[in-house]
Amino acid sequence: MKQSKFYMVLIALLLASMTLTSCAPAATPTQAPPTQPPAPTQAPATQAPVVTAPTVAPTAAPAPVVFGIEHFGVIAGSTWGGAQDRAMKRIEAKYPNVKYIYLENVAPDQTNPFAEDWIAKQNANIVIGSAEYMGLPLKDIAPKYPNVYFGTVVASDLTTLPNFIRFFPRQDQALYLEGLIAGALTKTNVVGIVSAYPNIQVFHRQAGFVLGVQDAGKLLNKNITVYTKYVGSWYSPPDEKSIAETLVDTYKADVLTVETDSSAAVDVAKAKGVWFIGKDMDIVGELHWGDTKTVAVSFDTRWEVIFEKMLKDYMAGNKTPTLVYYPGMETTMTLADGTVEPTVDLMNDGKVGLDAISPTALPLIPQSILDLLKQRRDQMMAGTWDPFTDHAFVSAGTGLALTTPNNIPIPAAGTVVKAAGVVPTVEFLLTQFNFDLQGTTVLK
Repeated sequence: MKQSKFYMVLIALLLASMTLTSCAPAATPTQAPPTQPPAPTQAPATQAPVVTAPTVAPTAAPAPVVFGIEHFGVIAGSTWGGAQDRAMKRIEAKYPNVKYIYLENVAPDQTNPFAEDWIAKQNANIVIGSAEYMGLPLKDIAPKYPNVYFGTVVASDLTTLPNFIRFFPRQDQALYLEGLIAGALTKTNVVGIVSAYPNIQVFHRQAGFVLGVQDAGKLLNKNITVYTKYVGSWYSPPDEKSIAETLVDTYKADVLTVETDSSAAVDVAKAKGVWFIGKDMDIVGELHWGDTKTVAVSFDTRWEVIFEKMLKDYMAGNKTPTLVYYPGMETTMTLADGTVEPTVDLMNDGKVGLDAISPTALPLIPQSILDLLKQRRDQMMAGTWDPFTDHAFVSAGTGLALTTPNNIPIPAAGTVVKAAGVVPTVEFLLTQFNFDLQGTTVLK
C-alpha cells in the first residue's frame, strides 16, 4: 500500500515538472527568423504609383553671334548712323547671344581690312557696311569666308552673292506721308529740299516725298513747287546751312526737309521761323534737334527689322539667305519690351503715327489731309497700297545718266517712265530710278 502511494507521488511529480517546463519563457533564438510573406508586386490601390520622369537633354543656349557694322560716318549727331546704331542696341536687348561691334568713319579702302580683322580676332559672324560706296568692297572677300554673312545697303548697285546681302527700307512710304503734311503746311506753295548729291537712292526717296506734296496740292487746290539743291555730300553742315538759307531767303520756301544727315537745316528753319520735316529718326525726341514748334513731323527708320531678318537666317544656319531685302510698313518687328514696330513710320517727340504731328502744326492741316494720311498709313501697314504703284512716274528731265551696268539716259521732260497702277520692280527702284519727278526743280 505504501509502495503504491510512493509510485503515485512519483508520477505526480513528473507531471508537474513537465507542466512547468512548457510554461517557461522561451530562450533567445539562435535560428533564422520565420520567413516573411513575399512583398506585393504592385502598390496597394490607396497608394499612388511611383512614376519616373523621362530624361530630357538640357536646351542648348543659342550660339553667340558677333554682328558688326562699319559706319561710313559718325554715330552721334547723325540720323543715318544713329538709327543703325540704335537698331543694333535693340537687337542686343532682344537677343542676349548677340554682340554688337562697330567702327566709325570707315573709308572704302579700310572696309575689308577691318572686316577681316574682326573675323580673325573677334569671330565676327555678320559684317555690313552702312553705305554702299564703302560697303560694296565686302563682296570681294565674301567667297573667302562662306560661313560669314556680309552685306550693305543699296544705292544703285544690286550685286549679290550667296553670303553677300543687299537691303534698303521702304523709306519712300513714310516720305509720302511727310509730303502730304508738307503740302498742307506751305503757305508760299514752295517746299525746299537740302539734298545730298544725285544718285538713285536720293531720287527714289525724294520721289516719295514729292508725290505726297503733289497729292496734297491736288486735294487743297494748290500749285506747289518743290526746289532741291545738292550739297555734294551726305554730311557737310556749313554747306547744308547755306543751301537751307538760300531756299528760304531766295526761293521763299516755308517748309524745309533734307536728304543729308546733320542738324544744320533744322537750325536754319528755327532761326527763319519756317517748318521743318525730319528724316531717318525722331530728331526731336531722340536727338533733341529743335522742338515741335519747328519740326512738324519726322519719320523713323527701324533698321532692326532688316537686321533681325539677317540674324534669324544666320542663326538658322541658312546657307541661302534672302539676298535682296526691301521691306516696307507692312513688315514689323517685336522689340524686347513687346513693342511692335513697322520698318518705317511717322515719329515726333516720342509720339508715333498721326499723333506724331506737331501740336502746333496740327490745327493748320485740313481735315481732308488728316483723313487721307490715316487712310494711306493704314493701307501701307496692311500692304494693300503703295505710292509708287498708284502714281505715274513722269520725268522732270533732270537726273543722272547711268553708264553702268546699263547705259540709261535721263528721260526727257514729260516722259511717262512708269504708268499709274503698274507695280515697279525692286530692280528698277533700286538701280534704274535716275531722274527727278515732274514738279521738282533742281537748283544749280
